Amino acid sequence: MEKIHVDRRVRKTKSQLQSGLIQLMQEKSIQKITVSELSNLVDINRGTFYLHYKDAFDMLDQIENKLAEDFLEILNHYPSLIVKSNVLPFLIEVFSFIEENEGMMRVIFCKNDDSFLLNQLKSSVKKRFFDDWQKKYLTQASKKIEYFFSYFISGCISLITHWLETGMNESPEQIAKLTEIMILKGNDFFVMIDHPLS
Repeated sequence: MEKIHVDRRVRKTKSQLQSGLIQLMQEKSIQKITVSELSNLVDINRGTFYLHYKDAFDMLDQIENKLAEDFLEILNHYPSLIVKSNVLPFLIEVFSFIEENEGMMRVIFCKNDDSFLLNQLKSSVKKRFFDDWQKKYLTQASKKIEYFFSYFISGCISLITHWLETGMNESPEQIAKLTEIMILKGNDFFVMIDHPLS
């Protein structure tokens, strides 16, 4: 019973510190954030901070590593990313994941173009996409496919950034469906411009 109480307290402390870090990173880079200002912001003793992290960089690393692991779990739910029937369910999970971690995702996508996590997510999807391609077609992807993937991943990142910056008014299901149409149907996207997302 005591362990459960301690674990709950640790989770609460880490959650408060993460909220504070997100707030500060909306205003400044991680290089300019000190343990003192973060601890003061969330009203937690510096000593308590050091029980969990070495410094703000270590804290951000731990958060990003955990998010990267969680994303990899989502990726591993799907046997192939190039099977059409997997596209929408995968996208819904991805956008739900972003919504659940909205604060940190705002920092990563809107404030930090060179984020470790963003690069990790891109790398994981890229590796999986080309591995799936090789397994299905028993050959490496052509240059045209490499160009398609570059276009696709850049477009998805821009779309996610726009969704975050404009208040996430669409649900994960709605924005996933919109993304699926863009990926699979290209110009057919314009057919549904005058129709609300559903």
